Amino acid sequence: MTIDDSGLEPLHVRAYEVNAFRLSEAEILLRGRVRDTKPAGLYIADDPEPMVIHNMTVDLVVKLPGMEITRAEVAFHVNPHEQCPSIIGHYDKLVGLSIARGFTHKVRDLFGGPRGCTHTSALLQAMAPVAIQCIWSMQASSSASASQDVHITRTKPSPEQRMAAFAFNLNTCHVWDEDGAQVALVQSGETPGLPLWATRRMAELGIDPAEWEARMRR
Repeated sequence: MTIDDSGLEPLHVRAYEVNAFRLSEAEILLRGRVRDTKPAGLYIADDPEPMVIHNMTVDLVVKLPGMEITRAEVAFHVNPHEQCPSIIGHYDKLVGLSIARGFTHKVRDLFGGPRGCTHTSALLQAMAPVAIQCIWSMQASSSASASQDVHITRTKPSPEQRMAAFAFNLNTCHVWDEDGAQVALVQSGETPGLPLWATRRMAELGIDPAEWEARMRR
């Protein structure tokens, strides 16, 4: 349930957008944008257009499976002060970092306060979870491609391999508590099952989830 905002005066809109692209079998490109907008006429009377006050983008090339950042490009398209872009070069320190666990704290250490741009650093923290989601996307993409070719014999992963595949999820939320039921299920050799959004969409399309999973494992 959300609070009804109809009839309220708008003051500010902040939008984060993060897109991910497959560069190769072992690399992804993350492209993030943070954009702040003020409503039309708020600062300049009779201005009919909303005013963009911040617009920054970050490109990160991330290497799998270690999730290491191998390239970082930061751009300031709209900023309030002429000095703002002078901090861009500082973000070269992203190269060599893992965007997985501990990344948020590292960003605060390296770019917090006067060591960075608060908007760009906030964007980086929004980009990190997308990188983790891409692990599953890359696996799904590879499985889908393989299923269209000749059948590939797949060996059953060991418990260690199974846990390694889920390692980036451990302790990221209450569902993935290392002492919780979900992790215990993986450790026992079972699969957590398809996400709810996937089963709902398959039902809409008339697809049997069991058949789909079997096809992806071939």
